[in-house]
Amino acid sequence: MAKVSVGLRGWRFEESEIFTEEGEFKPLDDIPEDARERLVRLVTLVEEPCDACYLTHGDENVEQCRQARIVYGEPGEEVLLCDQHEPDFLYWFREEDGRDLVGDAVFADAFHEWFADGGHAPDGYAGLEYVDTDPDGLPSPPDAAEIQARLVEGFEGERINLRDYGPDDDSTPLTEDDLDDVDLGTDYPTK
Repeated sequence: MAKVSVGLRGWRFEESEIFTEEGEFKPLDDIPEDARERLVRLVTLVEEPCDACYLTHGDENVEQCRQARIVYGEPGEEVLLCDQHEPDFLYWFREEDGRDLVGDAVFADAFHEWFADGGHAPDGYAGLEYVDTDPDGLPSPPDAAEIQARLVEGFEGERINLRDYGPDDDSTPLTEDDLDDVDLGTDYPTK
């Protein structure tokens, strides 16, 4: 069977692992775990801007960023690139030892730091040539709502009694006086 990219170039899937014989996406439970993780992650990535463009333009000029067309790395530590910035990534990967970070949690951060510090491919550095045999012949990946629906389909859930996780029976319950030192009006930092 052939390998295909879905949504973005870069991550390649074994066609038989993700598509039915009719050419539709298989149910998520029927897709191997690694392919399923990448496919679900792609749903959130396909509309994102190129990381290099974003580093150049930032939040204040995000509309100037090109949409990502290529993904490299592992889910959660991926680098998103437009066609114009792919040679920069490939140069970093091949010539600046980016290859040594494959699978490392700092993979994407290391490329971002290199690029933000002025790292670029030399003029004329070649990217990859892609063969798009029939990109419109593949179905579009399911959107986030569709994936969520597939994930919860048939999920029965489990009731949890929070009292089972509370203080022991022989402990003293909290009273309002126990909360005197707590300032409920304080804004606490979030992640």
